[in-house]
Formats: sequence, structure tokens, C-alpha cells
Amino acid sequence: MNFLLEATTATGGFPVSLGLVASIGFVAAAVLGSIAWYNSKRPVGWKDKERPDIVPNVDGSEG
Repeated sequence: MNFLLEATTATGGFPVSLGLVASIGFVAAAVLGSIAWYNSKRPVGWKDKERPDIVPNVDGSEG
């Protein structure tokens, strides 16, 4: 924890390293979330197709 205390701002407040980790983590979460959202879409031409029987329905409406 000493490295966080040594890398504080000139006013002695918020640790710079903690701010960097939070910023990089936010950007990484946004990028990875966007990639996952984009990949979850159905391919072109499959929008009106029936779901195969082998794929389970996970929306919770059945059961």
C-alpha cells in the first residue's frame, strides 16, 4: 500500500495510481462490453428465422 501513498497528487488527496487503474478499468469494461453486445446480435439474414430446437430458451417466459 505504500506505493499508493507515494503517488499522490500535489494537494495530498487522491492517489494518482488509483485514478489510472479506475480509468483504464472503465475503458476496458466499455470496450469489452461493446464487443460482447455487438457479437450477441444475429447474423444478417437470420433475423426472421426460427430458433433451432437444440438451443434452449433462456428468457424465463417458459417454465
